[in-house]
Amino acid sequence: MPSIDLTGKAAVVTGSGRGLGLAYAHALAAHGASVVVNDVDEAVAEAAVKSITEAGGTAVAEVVPVGTSEAAERLVNRAVEEFGRLDVLVTNAGILRDRVLWKMTDDDFDAVITTHLKGTFTCARAAAVRMREQGEGGTLILVGSPAGQRGNFGQTNYAAAKAGIAAMARTWSMELGRAHITVNAIVPVAATAMTETIPAFAPYVEAMRNGEPLPDLLRKGEGFGTPEDCAALVPFLASEAARGITGQAIGIGGDKVALWSHPQEIRAAYADGGWTPETLAAAFPASVGAELQTVGIPAPKLPEA
Repeated sequence: MPSIDLTGKAAVVTGSGRGLGLAYAHALAAHGASVVVNDVDEAVAEAAVKSITEAGGTAVAEVVPVGTSEAAERLVNRAVEEFGRLDVLVTNAGILRDRVLWKMTDDDFDAVITTHLKGTFTCARAAAVRMREQGEGGTLILVGSPAGQRGNFGQTNYAAAKAGIAAMARTWSMELGRAHITVNAIVPVAATAMTETIPAFAPYVEAMRNGEPLPDLLRKGEGFGTPEDCAALVPFLASEAARGITGQAIGIGGDKVALWSHPQEIRAAYADGGWTPETLAAAFPASVGAELQTVGIPAPKLPEA
């Protein structure tokens, strides 16, 4: 098997004080990269740095909430000041403000869009500028979600942001291709503070915390595991082994890795001279509408308690 060696590379991982972000930072450091850890809580960020350095890695903390151009510049500049360069950006930072549509406030919507969507944009832009200046290529890894791929009840803001992130990955893979900068979205599924609130998963997450392994029906059947399971994808995509992979949405969780399809037309019908509302009503059910697409994240197929 190829060796994944990131020695000499520098990475920024936003929202990496805990959870999935911390797992990504640890995985990058374990394979030789120097990492800028980012969080809004200084104590959490410093604890993350300590855990990485105690494991033999190299890391520094930059405490700033992502979203603004100023925050993005601080993160990129910190990598350059500490490590002389920037090779990898992982846009993991995120928050939740879940509400159904008719109860969601402007502040609920704006906060999530600012952190997830604008934060990904501003950080990726700053990183792309630096990587193009270096002239040696680079890697942008944008963190998506099944909610962005399929929608999720009560998550208008989050699903919209994550869908936009997948679209940006496809767009930037074209724009940055000539600079040899790869851009991919990853779609992780893991036991986190968010997923443990799902009733079907809760008892398994609790058992895992008590030292019990997750069963195959979760690790394989649902592609659900630990943050560390998801982290393997990050150093792989940052390595030379993945130089030919760009513009993709790749899911990972538990024992499963999967490639998500791009949105595409699945059925078409034609009418000479164009359509009217009446001809659409007559033709749609048996043609284009014969197999309407499902929405939402499929419910886990787990045995009843």
